Order: sequence, then C-alpha cells, then structure tokens
Amino acid sequence: MDDKVTRSDAEWREQLTEEQFRVTRKGKTERAFTGAYWNEKGDGIYACVCCGAPLFDSSTKFDSGTGWPSFYDVAEGAPVGEQEDRSFFMRRTEVHCGRCNAHLGHVFPDGPEPTGLRYCINSAALHLTSKEEGDGPEADSA
Repeated sequence: MDDKVTRSDAEWREQLTEEQFRVTRKGKTERAFTGAYWNEKGDGIYACVCCGAPLFDSSTKFDSGTGWPSFYDVAEGAPVGEQEDRSFFMRRTEVHCGRCNAHLGHVFPDGPEPTGLRYCINSAALHLTSKEEGDGPEADSA
C-alpha cells in the first residue's frame, strides 16, 4: 500500500463521479447532511474513494452534529497527511490521503476522548468496505 498513485485529471474524471472529483481532486466540500455516510451506522473500514487506501475504522466514527462523517482517529497505519489550510479567511488543518493526495476534509481539536480530535470528512472522499474486504475495490486497480 506504500505505492503512490498519480493520475491526470482526465484519468481521475473517468474513475470518479463529478462530486467525488470536485471534492477529492479540487479540494471542495460537499454540503452538510447530503453525503452518503454522514449518518451511516454500519461497521467497516472507510477507504479512500480514489485509491482504496484504508483511512478510518467505523469504531472511531461518532455523531458530531455537523452533517459530515466524523472520526476521532485514523485507522492504524492509515496514510492520512495534514497541511495548513488558510482558505476562506480561516486557519484550519486539511487532511488528505497520503497515497494519492485526495482531499478528504479537515481535522479539528474539538472531538471526543481518547484523542480529542474530530476528523470531519467528506462522504464523497470515502468508500465503506467490510473489515473482511480489506483495502476496498480500488486498491488493486490503482
């Protein structure tokens, strides 16, 4: 899973829906309470929709009331990177997939214990897989 995934915008557009492309490749945000996973309660691993890297375990998901899937920690060994985001006159920490550089969302220091973090993630950046499926459907083709 250490292999970096690099594709052109045209190649990403072939693989992703318009909303997935807009969010993951262009750094946009889906509207609150509209994504597929904001209210999802099922067990599994939330993987990167672009490359299939496992990112978040459903056991760390919680209802933040924000309208986006929220997690208090990343999955063990998840390739989640961070960088400062100063867009919209705010100072936030953006999170991205370290394997394919997909924009995932942001992390805030107002989450529950044990980490105190709230990873606020766009549903369009995720694909929920069962824990038995492992890395998700895109991992082998990436």
